[in-house]
Amino acid sequence: MTKTYYITTPIYYVNDKPHIGHAYTSLACDVLARCMRLDGREVKFLTGTDEHGQKVEKSAQKAGKTPQQFTNEVSMHFQNLAKIMNFSHDDFIRTTEERHKKGAQALWQKLEQNGHIYLGKYEGWYSVRDEAFYAESELIDGKAPTGADIEWVEEPSYFFKLSNLGDKLLEYYEQNPDFIKPKSRRNEVISFVKSGLLDLSISRTSFSWGITVPGDEKHIMYVWLDALTNYISALGFPAQTADFTKFWPADLHIIGKDITRFHAIYWPAFLIAADITLPKTITAHGWWTNEGEKISKSLGNVIDPVKLVEEFGLDATRYFLMREINFGNDGNFARKNMILRINSELANNIGNLVQRTLSFIHKNANGIVPQVSAEFIADIYQNNALIAQAKDLYNKFMADMETQNIRGAIKKIIDLSSNANIYIDQEAPWSLRKTNPDKMLQVLYFLIEIFRYLAIYLQPFTPDSASKILDFLNVEARQFKHLNFEHHLKPGAKLKQPEPIFPRFKEELC
Repeated sequence: MTKTYYITTPIYYVNDKPHIGHAYTSLACDVLARCMRLDGREVKFLTGTDEHGQKVEKSAQKAGKTPQQFTNEVSMHFQNLAKIMNFSHDDFIRTTEERHKKGAQALWQKLEQNGHIYLGKYEGWYSVRDEAFYAESELIDGKAPTGADIEWVEEPSYFFKLSNLGDKLLEYYEQNPDFIKPKSRRNEVISFVKSGLLDLSISRTSFSWGITVPGDEKHIMYVWLDALTNYISALGFPAQTADFTKFWPADLHIIGKDITRFHAIYWPAFLIAADITLPKTITAHGWWTNEGEKISKSLGNVIDPVKLVEEFGLDATRYFLMREINFGNDGNFARKNMILRINSELANNIGNLVQRTLSFIHKNANGIVPQVSAEFIADIYQNNALIAQAKDLYNKFMADMETQNIRGAIKKIIDLSSNANIYIDQEAPWSLRKTNPDKMLQVLYFLIEIFRYLAIYLQPFTPDSASKILDFLNVEARQFKHLNFEHHLKPGAKLKQPEPIFPRFKEELC
């Protein structure tokens, strides 16, 4: 039976155009989704847009458009970013779709049937920007802990009995230590829950842009109850569809750390109350700074991922964003670091090695997989340390990817490439051409067999460039299961003329 893997981004709020944070979250999901497909799993990769709420209604009014017109336009920016970044999502859900409305209202009804909802009156502080309620004790200098403005709200509201579920949540966190990652976020959540949970206001009456509460059209569902439901409404909930049965519970929700509370407290509480299985893992990543400064519109230093792709190239941008920091930590975008990564690791370490080797083969070995004996190939697979490193890399690589240690997985690929560079310099096939041509062919064969491994491992991160390398080698078997002796390059097979894969980025660095 084929293993499945369900991974999701948060659905992105459509009050503005996408920025580096959105691209980073989706890219991490894309890399993991591609990896799991290469590992033979049936993958469901979901992304989408969150289109309801007071903030959207206000933004639409400011733009002189209806909320639906406004959300149609802004949602398209996120769909276009996905195309530009070569994301491989299987579904893009919008909360204005009928399938989602049905799912959200069905979850409400389930919570109501189970006795977790009651009608009352909300009086308290609310942040339109965060779409979040805050207790007096959480305010800092009269603002939300995020720095957002708040307003006092008094209106009729339905409440979710969150206060009853604190012990169940703590018990679940205890029994499932990998449910919230990294550990710093887990500790924050546990501390917050232990401090005592208040019942959650889950409806509003002061605006109209949202999903109506079943049986009471005066109320609009709280945007977070609405939005979080996307992870199951996209699978056909409330129907027990083939997708729901196959993919739920989700293997991984990847989110930004600013929405940890909603995903790690509210979402599991809703699911517990509705008798629905909880997702396996929620991983919250950190924030980027720009040249050491906090990113903000007021500073004018927002990083546009589209401009990065236009300047540095798609695969180079994807590589840098996944390589630069440990996933889960905060990180800094520095232009100098990006150029150094591109030039030292992609252009020099991998690109130059592949191109000069393949060009040498075309000039000196008839442009075919070097003619070496079956005994030689069997021997390197049994006795060569670098081939052993390439084969053994699979288990370590997958262990990293399963735990979202994406940077660690990339480093292992770079280490393999670095060792291949050491090998070519030691063996010097350009010198062997005259002194020992048979040995030259063996060295060249060995190198391009290592390239096959490198390119297969690189596919999740730099899909276009990895595909080019495999095309040069005429490799059709590109799954992780093909990383073995059985699928070694066949001597005498035609090789394609190589082209530059990772060009150096030329800029004077101060």
